[in-house]
Amino acid sequence: MPAIFTPDLFMQTSNNEQTRAARTYNSASDRYDDPANSFWERFGGRTVGRLNLQPGMRVLDVCCGSGASALAAAEVVGKSGYVLGLDLAAELLQLARTKAANRRLEHVEFRLGDMLNPGLAEADFDAVVCVFGIFFVSDMAAAVRQLWQRVRSGGQLAISTWGPRFFEPLNTVFWNSVREMRPELYKGFQPWDRVAEPEALQALMRAAGVTDPEAELELGAHLLRTPDDWWTMVLGSGYRATVDQLEADARARVHDQCLDFIRTNNTRSVEANVIYGRAVK
Repeated sequence: MPAIFTPDLFMQTSNNEQTRAARTYNSASDRYDDPANSFWERFGGRTVGRLNLQPGMRVLDVCCGSGASALAAAEVVGKSGYVLGLDLAAELLQLARTKAANRRLEHVEFRLGDMLNPGLAEADFDAVVCVFGIFFVSDMAAAVRQLWQRVRSGGQLAISTWGPRFFEPLNTVFWNSVREMRPELYKGFQPWDRVAEPEALQALMRAAGVTDPEAELELGAHLLRTPDDWWTMVLGSGYRATVDQLEADARARVHDQCLDFIRTNNTRSVEANVIYGRAVK
């Protein structure tokens, strides 16, 4: 049965998720933009591509990371437009600023910001985007409500989340190895599982007061150029929260077990299924 958004269940989630996410992705910033992690840019760009943005539009990107979707939006809206990216990870924001400067995109700004308290005027943006970030707060409905309030009449809200079977089969290999080394860390930080079905994302958006939300599941894969690409993905993503808690010997063992599986099974890709949620105000 598909997962359905249940507010009472999700409110039980630790309210420290945002702090953990900021710490995790600041740590992951040293691998975040590696070519092995091109999925950030790929899916950020695909989210923006679904919005039919026009020159001169104002766009808010919440949980912007190193700027994948914000920079894609800035390219479309042009110098007559404006893009604001918010994130809790200062190291990722610095990566984003550097990329914006290199591309001479002066109409995009990156700030430290909290999606639950963005400190922004209501109805001030033509599009509000959140890619792979809505699950980092305990009260996801409250976060979506904040995003929806920033959308002006006729504007769009886009929320993208990871779909089912996240990075399988290697996700299971990783977690089974972690459980062998440190059972208490098993799936201790995997918040993206909270809304991994289209029905769950639609229900979440409705619970936040979003009108007529759509959610589409896109099945896909992320290619591994070499076995080592997988470990770069681990270090440049949310798995970093777990890896950073492993002792050196345990970390090496998890690394070796993952790469042994890849070589033995000739694994060339992992599943990369994405849910694109969208609504017009």
